[in-house]
Order: sequence, then C-alpha cells, then structure tokens
Amino acid sequence: MKIIIVGTAYPYRGGLSAFNERLAFEFQNQGHEVEIYTFTLQYPGFLFPGKTQYSDEPAPENLRIYRKINSCNPFNWIKVGREIRRKKPDLMITKFWLPFMGPCFGTIARCVRRNRHTKLISILDNVVPHEHRIGDKMFARYFIRPTDGFVAMSKSVLQDLRLFTQSKPARFCPHPLYDHYGERLPREEALKLLGLDSSFRYVLFFGFIRAYKGLDLLFDAFADERLRELPVKLIVAGEFYGDPEPYLEQVKRLGIGEKVVLCTDFIPDSEVNRHFSAADIVAQPYKSATQSGVTQIAFHFEKPMLVTNVGGLAEIVPDGKVGFVVEPDSQQIADALFRFFSENRQEEFERNLREEKKKYAWTSMTEAIEGLIM
Repeated sequence: MKIIIVGTAYPYRGGLSAFNERLAFEFQNQGHEVEIYTFTLQYPGFLFPGKTQYSDEPAPENLRIYRKINSCNPFNWIKVGREIRRKKPDLMITKFWLPFMGPCFGTIARCVRRNRHTKLISILDNVVPHEHRIGDKMFARYFIRPTDGFVAMSKSVLQDLRLFTQSKPARFCPHPLYDHYGERLPREEALKLLGLDSSFRYVLFFGFIRAYKGLDLLFDAFADERLRELPVKLIVAGEFYGDPEPYLEQVKRLGIGEKVVLCTDFIPDSEVNRHFSAADIVAQPYKSATQSGVTQIAFHFEKPMLVTNVGGLAEIVPDGKVGFVVEPDSQQIADALFRFFSENRQEEFERNLREEKKKYAWTSMTEAIEGLIM
C-alpha cells in the first residue's frame, strides 16, 4: 500500500514523534510505501509549557518526512488536504491525542476523502483529554465524523470513543513497545554515566512532569519512614510542564532532598537507556491516564513497574507478576515500593517481563490497522 501518516515527527521530539516514526518503519519493513506529513507549527505557545518542541538528535534515516502542516491556519489545512488527496494514498493514518488538533486533522480528512479512494484511520491516544478545555467535545466530534475507523490504545479510550460514535469500526490494540532506545546497559555502567552512587537502589519517574502524573504522590510516599531507612533514591527524569516550585517546596517540606535526584531537563533519545538501565523499578503514580509510552519503554528494558489503577495502565501491568498496581494514594504507593525492595521481587518480575513483553509487537498494531480497512 501507499500510506501517509499525518502527525508529529522529526524535528519535533517526544513520544508522539517516536510512535509515528516507529510505525512508519514497521510498515516499510512490511514492504509498504510510507510518507509522514508533520508540522511547520504544531502548537501555539500557550499550549506548549515546555522549553522547546524540537529535537537536538539527528533526523531518522530512511524516512520521508515532510513539514507541511500549520495547526492554526485553516487555509493551510485545505492546501495540505488537497495535496494528499491528489496523491491518492491507499491509507491515511492520523495519531490523535488532543482535541485542539480536531479542526486541523478533521479538515484535512474531509479534503482527502473526496478522492473516493483513501481509507482514513486514526490511532487514538485520547478522545477526552486529561486537562479539559472549552471546545474539546466539539473539536473531537469534528475530527471523528470523516474518519473511517479507529484503533484505541486503551479500553477506556475505546469507551470514550463510543460517546461520539456507535457505528464506526474500532479496535483495541495496546501501545506497542518503544524498542528504538537502544539496548539495556549494565547497571554499573548506567549509574556511572549518570553520576549516581551504586550503593543505592533507584526508583525512576520518567517523562514530562504534569499535574495528572502524580509526582506529588510519589514524593509523599518517599517521606514514609520505611522508605527513608532503605538505601533507595528516586530519580525524576523529565522536563517540568508547569511551575516547578510546588514540587521543589514539597521536597524541602518533607525533608527528602537527599532521597531525590532531579534530572529535570528533557531526556534525549540517546540517553533514555541510561535512566532505565539504572533503575530497579519504574513508578507511574498517575492520577488519571489512558495509556502511557513510559510503560512500553519499561517493558522494552524489562524493568518492573508500579502503576496506579487508572485508565489503561492496569490493563497491561499484571499485578504481582511484572509489578504492582495500586490506587493513586501515597500510602499504597509507599507500601508497594517497600514490598518490592524488602521482598526482593526484582528478579522475579524481570523474568516475567521477558515473556509478557512479547504481547506488544508492532506487527499487532499494523494488523489492527489493516483489519479495519479489509
């Protein structure tokens, strides 16, 4: 097939780019012809709280990526839609994560479908976002209407989709592994690269720091007397998407400064394996969620996880098998972390992870997409 993916890609950074590029490589490996249409402008400044949207890494090799889309310019949406329509791809895939993109993607889709040839499929991160804004439902509905079918990466997102359409075909397919961050390093090597003391064990919180991700709950958990007494530290690796002061004040108030390692710049792809290789367990104390790419990085590096029972996180982290599932409560988080270290569960969980990760191959995602158009 001739396939066009519409969404975030290089030179933009982060999980959305990583997903679309990895999906393109998978389709190319299967013999399809793939192009990616990405943004000249992805977000207006008020929607992007980080330092920069752009990657310092080299461009991915052997991918055709075209910077064409301005998310704020309706005339551009029509122009891009007409251009894709003329190319007559067999399949156009959009990665939808934010209702703000609904008018842009929805207009492009309406233009493309007029060629009466291209099938329009969307992979859904979210339909209803974590942080609500005026117009969310209207924008999401505008995007959904011209789209032919959907792949939801969590069952909760599939349920949200059914609030907008009961008739359109949709499938659940969990987020595949993020397996492009290199190999797991020996623990001592990773700790040395990060300048960390090998006499401690480490919990990793990874990714952009936003209110819904519950880092405050994790800080409260680390104030638990049992964890204070263990030679365990918390690595916070990721950029603040918001005011860092409440978090820094919380660390000071709780007196846990010596237990917390702050690496609060954006972590480039080339350094992701250092942080996961250094960690004993990955913590995702989210207050709300659909699914998370962090989980799939942890699977790739075969790292046990602590996740909260929100959204789709518990669907892919079997409790007591590859990690722990708890409620978004600091006491339960502390209890689970203490169990993990005091009961020496790491080796057992890592052994189970090696088997469990086989479920999340990229071929499952491409098969789910193709199944919607056959």
